[in-house]
Amino acid sequence: KITLLMKKILSLIIVLVFYTSVHAQYSIRDSSISFPMIGATFSYEFPAGDMADRFGPNFSIGGAFQWKLKSNWLVGVEGNFLFSDVVRENNILDSYKTPDGYLIDGAGQFASVTLSERGMRFNLKAGKIFSFIGPNKNSGLLTSLGVGYLQHRIYIDTPGSPIPWLEGDKRRGFDRMSSGLFINQFVGYINFSNKRLVNFFAGFEFTEGFTKNQRDYNFDTGLKDNKNRTDILIGFKAGWVFPLYKRVADKFYID
Repeated sequence: KITLLMKKILSLIIVLVFYTSVHAQYSIRDSSISFPMIGATFSYEFPAGDMADRFGPNFSIGGAFQWKLKSNWLVGVEGNFLFSDVVRENNILDSYKTPDGYLIDGAGQFASVTLSERGMRFNLKAGKIFSFIGPNKNSGLLTSLGVGYLQHRIYIDTPGSPIPWLEGDKRRGFDRMSSGLFINQFVGYINFSNKRLVNFFAGFEFTEGFTKNQRDYNFDTGLKDNKNRTDILIGFKAGWVFPLYKRVADKFYID
């Protein structure tokens, strides 16, 4: 069913792209035009709020599909994966350590354990291009708003010998997985080249997540965490954009 749905969505996108290409009457150099686009995104973000108590700065990579209208409004969807090696809430295994501060694996040896951040977010977004700067009427100051789903957790890696009480689903009792809705805001610049060679955006993004621990309880404390979290991310975001429209001559004449 999922495969069939993906095929239908892909077919719809192809039809919309073809329709836009056929009906485009002006070049991007001369007029504000409507077209779909895909993009690859990259962010470096600093946490605030409850997020800063758990993680340090993180990277985010992802992709987006958007539609730019002739009115310079944009609508679309975006997905990103978050990751970081900086975990500030790093005491989740302390109660299982020896008096000397070591963890013991299944073979009775000192265990090697690393903690890192893993997360994802998916959202709908809408924005507006103000074309008072840039090479054409399709480029300029970009502002946008988004709403979606945010999830993050502490990823526990045991690269050495297995640790019995951290194997399989048992890790879930320690990972603090939290999720919930979020909103975000972006302000920056977007550029569409007259020759379709240099298409990019860059700016600052602000994310406010309203999350909650999704595990039944934390194994290390024996308690359920019912706290409502406010997870904030502030970062620089940039990306490469690939417009999907038929290339036309700089001038187009209608009989």
